[in-house]
Amino acid sequence: MITSIIINSVYTLIATLGFNILENVRGKNLIFTSLGGGLTWFVYLISSSHISSSNAACFFIASVFASIYSEIMARMLKTPVTTFVIGAIIPLVPGGGMYNTMLQSIQGDINASLSTGLKTLATAGTIAVGVFFVSSVFKASSLFKKKLFKNRKFKSHC
Repeated sequence: MITSIIINSVYTLIATLGFNILENVRGKNLIFTSLGGGLTWFVYLISSSHISSSNAACFFIASVFASIYSEIMARMLKTPVTTFVIGAIIPLVPGGGMYNTMLQSIQGDINASLSTGLKTLATAGTIAVGVFFVSSVFKASSLFKKKLFKNRKFKSHC
């Protein structure tokens, strides 16, 4: 089972690499954004193998991981956070759910379309909440740190 998860994560890393090339991510950022996508999918697969009752919880855990990874890498590489967030959450985007929603709608199966559409919307919302939560915590801690150091008076003893 773990080998299957690792293989899927490597495939996801390669797919994320292709997406990042299309988005003109260059240099070492390309490597680390792709790694973020692979690791995010790994976290999702591990959490879904342990939490079988809630798919939304797995997406939340993975999006929180993706956002933390992105915030840390952005600070380390002095790059905007969005460069890493976009690459890291691409594997989580529920594109298949949107496709199935539209397909069922066109085929006239309105009940299935609504059901799939609501699940897809819930998944997208869960991902957004995870990213928003981590982003808010990092922003608040940054503002707190700035305010703390601004109020300190450093006296030199020359």
